[in-house]
Amino acid sequence: MNLGKFSRYWFFQAAGWGSFAFINTFFAYSFDKLNNRADVEVYFGRLGIFILLGILATHAMRFVIIRVNVLQKSFDRQVAQFLLITFFFSTVASYFYMMALQDRTWLKDRSWLNKNEHEYLEKNIFLLVLSLAFSFFLLLFIWNLIYFMYHYVSKSRKQQMDTLQLEALVKELELKTIKAHINPHFIFNALNSIRALIDENPGRARTAVTELSNILRSSLKAEKGETVCLNDELRIVKDYLALEHIRFEDRLRVEYQLDEETLKCEVPPMMLQTLVENAIKHGISKQMRGGLVRICSGFRDQFYELTVQNTGHFNGSGSAQGGGFGLSSTQDRLVLLYGARARFQIRQIGDDLVEAKVQIPVGM
Repeated sequence: MNLGKFSRYWFFQAAGWGSFAFINTFFAYSFDKLNNRADVEVYFGRLGIFILLGILATHAMRFVIIRVNVLQKSFDRQVAQFLLITFFFSTVASYFYMMALQDRTWLKDRSWLNKNEHEYLEKNIFLLVLSLAFSFFLLLFIWNLIYFMYHYVSKSRKQQMDTLQLEALVKELELKTIKAHINPHFIFNALNSIRALIDENPGRARTAVTELSNILRSSLKAEKGETVCLNDELRIVKDYLALEHIRFEDRLRVEYQLDEETLKCEVPPMMLQTLVENAIKHGISKQMRGGLVRICSGFRDQFYELTVQNTGHFNGSGSAQGGGFGLSSTQDRLVLLYGARARFQIRQIGDDLVEAKVQIPVGM
């Protein structure tokens, strides 16, 4: 648990219950209810028991709310569960409150009971517990309302900050998208390859122009949406690899290991293309005999995994360190879109094989 949040929670607990005790004591003295030592003893004894049970009940409610994950559910379910939790703990607190008073009140000294409580006790102890439960319910309901509003406002502010950060990143990416996602050297190499094909294979040259046009168009449009379908992203990657194949010819081998169900999954735009470009730039292009680029997607545990493997050696010390703007922006976008649960890692998995892996929580 975060120490700062834990300390803040107990500070508000102390401030809230302290204010409750102060206000009740103020009105008790104001209306001359504490005229003698016996009245003071009864009043502060009851108040102490009430506040102790209140703290225990609210702390238990907080535990249940966190454990059941109430704050992450829909608004209607949150309201229903808050009311149910409040009713349950107010009933339990009133029962233990009555039990705590029994040693002083049950057939002995009933001075700890007020007039209404005397009447309820004479009729039925159940009515007394119900009356006390109503008092606890009002207080715990106010506590839950404050707790709900605090977390609702905190969550809204966090979402606003994340949105502002994402918008700022998008604006930065819009300015750097061609430089970051499509290496200028790739464009020049593609144009030279197309020029060479014009006389040799005019049909392939026309197809290559279309492929390059698709890549540039997609790069310019990439940051207008937060995510795109993996199937659409793959089309751009295949166009990119087709152009690179003109350059590398037999030195470039491509394999796909794709789970059909993952083609509908959403991914940040141009993320896969960035990883593939990184694999060719730092892997295949440095191998005299070329190598393999393998693109895989599938589900593992509670994550959707997207991996790019390539022939080569990884000399970096971290998941995105040393990878330039493209890889660092991939890490930033994953955190902003999916939170801390999203993972991005580049590592050496074999003597001559590097893997870049992205894990996105399922259902987010």
